[in-house]
Amino acid sequence: MPAYPFLSDEWFVEVRRIIDEGAIEVPPSTDLAMNLVVTDTPFDDDRLVHVVLAEGAADWGQGHVEVVDLTITTDYATARDLFVAANPQGALQALMEGKVKLQGDLTKLMAAQMA
Repeated sequence: MPAYPFLSDEWFVEVRRIIDEGAIEVPPSTDLAMNLVVTDTPFDDDRLVHVVLAEGAADWGQGHVEVVDLTITTDYATARDLFVAANPQGALQALMEGKVKLQGDLTKLMAAQMA
């Protein structure tokens, strides 16, 4: 599988292909709608992203959805570490250092991580 820069237009196309193929498994009890604002990107603009996990399905895409449980704002390097490396220790450290700003229902995010 080719590698694309995180959050590039090509990356989103590949993510959509993977989601459409049903290659991402989400526990049916997981229910989380989240918007991301990723700043300081190499693409000359902030990236607005949504992640919705519901009814056993996942949706990642460009743009925000209207009704969300949580909004996360962070810089590109931190977002890449959090979502590509999936490092829980790094996430906690980034939050404590103020590199991640959360608005909304944090308990929903924690419940989704546990699932």
